[in-house]
Amino acid sequence: MIAVDAMGGDHAPHEIVAGAVQAVREHGLQIVLVGPPRVLYDALAAHGATKEIPIVRAEEALAMHEGALASLRRPKSSIAIACHLVRQGHAGAIVSAGSTAGVVATGKLRLKALPGVLRPAIAVALPTRPRPTILLDAGANAEVKPEMLVQFAHLGATYAQIAFGIDEPRVGLLTIGSEAEKGNKLSRRAHELLAELPGFTGNVEGHDMLTGIADVIVTDGFTGNVALKSMEGAVRYAFDELRETIEGSRVAKFGAFMQRGRLRELAQRLDPEAYGGAVLLGLNGTIVIAHGSTTAKGVAAACRLAADLCKGGIVERIGERIAHRPHRLW
Repeated sequence: MIAVDAMGGDHAPHEIVAGAVQAVREHGLQIVLVGPPRVLYDALAAHGATKEIPIVRAEEALAMHEGALASLRRPKSSIAIACHLVRQGHAGAIVSAGSTAGVVATGKLRLKALPGVLRPAIAVALPTRPRPTILLDAGANAEVKPEMLVQFAHLGATYAQIAFGIDEPRVGLLTIGSEAEKGNKLSRRAHELLAELPGFTGNVEGHDMLTGIADVIVTDGFTGNVALKSMEGAVRYAFDELRETIEGSRVAKFGAFMQRGRLRELAQRLDPEAYGGAVLLGLNGTIVIAHGSTTAKGVAAACRLAADLCKGGIVERIGERIAHRPHRLW
């Protein structure tokens, strides 16, 4: 069962409900919506799905502008109730498109970190080929210690194995140079610790993040978030420029028409909604954080990702890895 925070996101609850209905009908997932019953019942009725998806009452919701303190101000919010369902064993994972800071803070407060996990981390899938690259931390921890980056490697390696079937994930450290001595004190010490683990491939520079040089890239949350948003902005800029160029002449339009299949494939690969969202790893429960502006398509993908991670037993596997295999990645 996936608990969906129906009130999180710029387009909640209608796009969230539509995505939940899509996930149930197209993928056969078991979903429960969390939010105000009357509002959600009407939204489900618009899809003829009032008998397909149950509703759990939550009268409060975290606004998109609210930060981490909202988790304390709103103990009965839809994301807090979703966490309660996981703690009670009624749901296996949570999907929310709400405020990232609020979702992370509520998850930490309500679900707690797994034994031995120093800090939970946000993992995102980068659109590399032939398979995605996992970047973490993407914003949960602005300041970290070297030992935490080693744990992030374990969290990311487990995620890569379950979500993308990578048996022996290659792990890289994001820093300013490929040489071991490059970077600040944090990255140099983290490199020393990571070098002791099989599967560590060395440092990764910013221009190599999308080359597939590693399956997992670890960094602190401040650097990771800046790098992620820089890439998102660069992709949007490139597509805007490409669109303007194509629309600038008949010849360009004809060329684009001839390559429409490849262009469509590229657009789909670079669409963040196709990957379901970021995953908060290291808690006693899995939380998939969809983009705040996500549509029904992104919500359905997030639900499917959450279900796959539950099926793969990611919480149990991370717990076992941290407790019994701290000195190797696989």
